[in-house]
Amino acid sequence: MLTDLYIPGDSLLHRTRPAWKLALLFLYCTALFVVTHPVVLTVGILLVALGYGAAGLSPRDALTAIRPALFVLVIIFAAQLWLADIAMAIYVTLRLMALLMAAALVTYTTRASEFTEGIMALLSRAPAWVPKDKIALAMSLVWRFIPLIRAQFDEVREAQRARGLERNMLALLVPLVVRTLKTADEVAEAITARSLD
Repeated sequence: MLTDLYIPGDSLLHRTRPAWKLALLFLYCTALFVVTHPVVLTVGILLVALGYGAAGLSPRDALTAIRPALFVLVIIFAAQLWLADIAMAIYVTLRLMALLMAAALVTYTTRASEFTEGIMALLSRAPAWVPKDKIALAMSLVWRFIPLIRAQFDEVREAQRARGLERNMLALLVPLVVRTLKTADEVAEAITARSLD
């Protein structure tokens, strides 16, 4: 079943229109990438922390957003440490963590159905030749597949841990890819059955 990561609440962030949240997320991510300064990154991290507090979310929720990417973050940190220095490695890793937490904040405070409506609202002024419905559907599916893949990864990891293969990346990735492709095929069949091209 495709689910989302929405955490019920009645905060200002929960009530904000999805289009505004997506636009602010875009501006936030752009600012962190364009302005490469530690002060901007510090302000960005503080803004995300304030957002989590305002939404009534705990630090555990922020860690949940980062946990699936820990392996990638470690690789990025090591690569930057080798290519540049410790300061750059810390900066790049913290920036990616801030981006992940900001995206998760939007996910936690927005239902999947609201997200689709937000995409449609952002595309409302697009030219007529832009397939608005298809773009919104595709983004909604991506939105719903993220928690699904994470849940499947946890299941595969637990199964492989019981077999003593938790350190074997191939034993983790192959079943995950197969299960993800199978789910994608089932979703495609369901879309086709509903005459959605």
